[in-house]
Amino acid sequence: MKIVVLDGHTLNPGDLSWDALAALGECTVYDRTPPGLVAERAAGAEVVLTNKTVLSRDLLAALGSLRYVGVLATGYNVVDTAAARERDIVVTNIPAYGTRAVAQMTFALILELAQHVGHHAETVRQGRWSAAKDFCYWDFPLIQLEDRTLGIIGFGRIGRTVAEIGRAFGMKILAYEPQAVPGQADGATLVDLDMLFRESDIVSLHCPLTDVNRGFVNRQRLAMMKSGAFLINTSRGPLVDEPALAEALNAGRLAGAGLDVLSTEPPPPDNPLLNAQNCLITPHIAWATHTARERLMGVAVQNVAAFLVGAPVNRVG
Repeated sequence: MKIVVLDGHTLNPGDLSWDALAALGECTVYDRTPPGLVAERAAGAEVVLTNKTVLSRDLLAALGSLRYVGVLATGYNVVDTAAARERDIVVTNIPAYGTRAVAQMTFALILELAQHVGHHAETVRQGRWSAAKDFCYWDFPLIQLEDRTLGIIGFGRIGRTVAEIGRAFGMKILAYEPQAVPGQADGATLVDLDMLFRESDIVSLHCPLTDVNRGFVNRQRLAMMKSGAFLINTSRGPLVDEPALAEALNAGRLAGAGLDVLSTEPPPPDNPLLNAQNCLITPHIAWATHTARERLMGVAVQNVAAFLVGAPVNRVG
């Protein structure tokens, strides 16, 4: 059994082990695979694991031995699942491995926007506190989360965990989930999308990317938000119209944004959000705690093992 991992570095930069996977077959792990080398490196493999390396219809057709694709993530849009199904190739993903990690990152961004911890710590390091006339100072309004309204778009596992943390801060929770009936659910008030944008002090995105919601956080919806509101995105970059968000931030129509994802990753230098006012951007690290990656690795191996005994789990597409 030939197993190839096309882009293993982000999952395991050296602090985890591939030994459990290697025990299942002849295993080759590449840190990264450029598009032009995918066919060559995966040739003859029955099992291929990928994180962000794209496996298109043409590539799947070229890999005659391929019987299984394991996506090392929850989202599996990097694989043409329709083409895989036509060729009887099993595709699996890793659900729910990073729920707590992503929720934690969501609040890391919210708290930084509310408290400006990084900025003030840096000014102390620069000597401002030592030279201050008073016992304290602050350069931005400091915001208490209690009694603020947190609007959560996408009320699945991560969204509900974010709501749980928000309630611990004393926040009011609004949530939107397609097809859900407005009302009370799990400590949140389910509302329509427009009401959520209008009423929330913080809007946080936790929904998958689909053809329907691509770019749905657009100029119209950003204009609905309160002038002191924050937008948080730890979900998928293309959910947001990035020029529209940059425009709203630079014009002061929105108080801030905290983003762990962008439409193109890594972003080109001309992405307007890179220099937008009051915009915190982290490099897609919400998923990447050691605990979450360790869990991801374990489930990935379990997925392959289940496939090898003819009982695939976490199958998608």
